[in-house]
Order: sequence, then C-alpha cells, then structure tokens
Amino acid sequence: MPAIPLSYADIAADITARIESGEYQPGAKLPSYAQIGDLYSVSFSTAARAVALLRDRGVVVGAPGRGVFVRDRQVGGNS
Repeated sequence: MPAIPLSYADIAADITARIESGEYQPGAKLPSYAQIGDLYSVSFSTAARAVALLRDRGVVVGAPGRGVFVRDRQVGGNS
C-alpha cells in the first residue's frame, strides 16, 4: 500500500523545523515549488499552498522573480 502523501500543513511544519534546525539559514532561498513537490512527492499546488502558509506565518518572504527566502529573525523583539 503506498504511503499517504503529506498535507500542505505537514510540509510547512517540516520546512519550519528545517529552518529552526539551521538547515535553511535566514536569507537562504527555499527550493522551488517544483523541487518541494519532488522532495515531498506532492503536486505543485500542494507545495505552493505549503509555502503560502509559511508566508502567512511570517516565516518566509517572497521576492517576485527571484524566489522565496527565509525571513531574518530579529533577536529581542520590538522595543
């Protein structure tokens, strides 16, 4: 029986864990939607939804024509 594909929320959680572990550093470019789809064996649209969720959560930022990048985390909060 084939494995059940991950949901977009599961993929977003995994990418977040990779960012928190340091695999993807602040400012690093994330893989493309197609590459994420290949990595997790999901469709392009599922990969895009995962990245959109990360963007909504402020984890990544998109740069039109350049890609999606890990957002720099500011230490200490706002004062």
